[in-house]
Amino acid sequence: PADIKARYRYAQESYFKLGVETEAALDRLSEFSISLHCWQGDDVGGFEPKREGLKGSGLQVTGRYPGKARSLQELQSDLQQVYALVPGLHRLNLHAMYGDFGGRPVERDQISQEHFEIWVEWAKDQGLGLDFNATCFAHPLASSGYTLASKDEKIRSFWIRHVQKSRAISAFMGQELKNPCVHNLWIPDGAKDVTIDRWTHRELLRDSLDEIFAVDYDPIHMKDSLESKLFGIGSEAYVVGSHEFYLGYALTRGKMICLDLGHFHPTENVADKISALLQFSPELLLHISRGLRWDSDHVVILNDEVKELLREVVCSQALGRTHIALDFFDASMNRVGAWVIGARAVLKAVLLALLEPTRMLCGYEENGDYFKRLALLEGLSTLPFGAVWDTYCLRQNVPTDLDIVDPITAYERSVTSKRT
Repeated sequence: PADIKARYRYAQESYFKLGVETEAALDRLSEFSISLHCWQGDDVGGFEPKREGLKGSGLQVTGRYPGKARSLQELQSDLQQVYALVPGLHRLNLHAMYGDFGGRPVERDQISQEHFEIWVEWAKDQGLGLDFNATCFAHPLASSGYTLASKDEKIRSFWIRHVQKSRAISAFMGQELKNPCVHNLWIPDGAKDVTIDRWTHRELLRDSLDEIFAVDYDPIHMKDSLESKLFGIGSEAYVVGSHEFYLGYALTRGKMICLDLGHFHPTENVADKISALLQFSPELLLHISRGLRWDSDHVVILNDEVKELLREVVCSQALGRTHIALDFFDASMNRVGAWVIGARAVLKAVLLALLEPTRMLCGYEENGDYFKRLALLEGLSTLPFGAVWDTYCLRQNVPTDLDIVDPITAYERSVTSKRT
């Protein structure tokens, strides 16, 4: 601690020379929360009885690292360990397949708030907010590759009912926790090869969404978002819910857009979309993952893409208008460790953005002095940011980056390694 305090004083002086108050940045960071995704803990398995694999999902989890959560209680235990190692107060993002079903088969279109009361009570005890997602995959009625856009009326109606139930559960969560629950909708609908009749599937999806959203909920309890995708496994040729489709729907229906870092072409700049969308939409949802060559959902790290994404959020003065969640599932490594690394990486990106001398950079830009702008950006890369981050961790009573390995290893040794 003494070393950290000494390094922090030097960092504080360095940033102050650029007109940046590190204390103000740390205060703002302490008010920021991330929604951690439950599905990292069990490889997107869920707690429905005898549900086999991710058939018809467009998802693939790789790796067989031992110790994944096998029950709701084990998942809660793992999450509590994660929250203990991530500075700040955060949220939990649940999928509908993670209900408390008591070992009994409950069809997706029959789920209700009683199956999630245990999560609400746990969230109250932990001081967390909850977010929610309909689960339109890993189900026999998703095996055709179509759900809400299916031409089969029975299939389409089943999934409409499921999403309607999921929205009602979201509103229940938000009301109980006195904290708005973001309900996000992603569907795997699309085709593996050349498709002629795209129009009808998109028309059906539009009509399904209109039926789903016919019921309004108070935004102080629940908010809706729609998540697009460029392609998926089994939907390489086209996805019904493309970015353009959901963009048009959201802006004409007053819904929120979700941008997932892995759901666009690798050369697209997702950060650039933020200031464009927020000109027309009051709020935005970001799902942060790390795609390598495809939507592979690797663990988030502090790379350039994440830095630029959060810089754009902060520069747009949109921290209060942007909901941020993690969305990756890596079964090749310690799952608790993956969670912790990803969450802390996003927080570091936010802090870096808050420590940027935006006013000075904008001044250079407005004066056309692009040399000074670039020189300052380069100079920022060697400023003692790590000392500010370590100070934040110290004040939040969590380990610094180089000290997270021991508690995670100890938890693995005493808890997850005993799971078979």
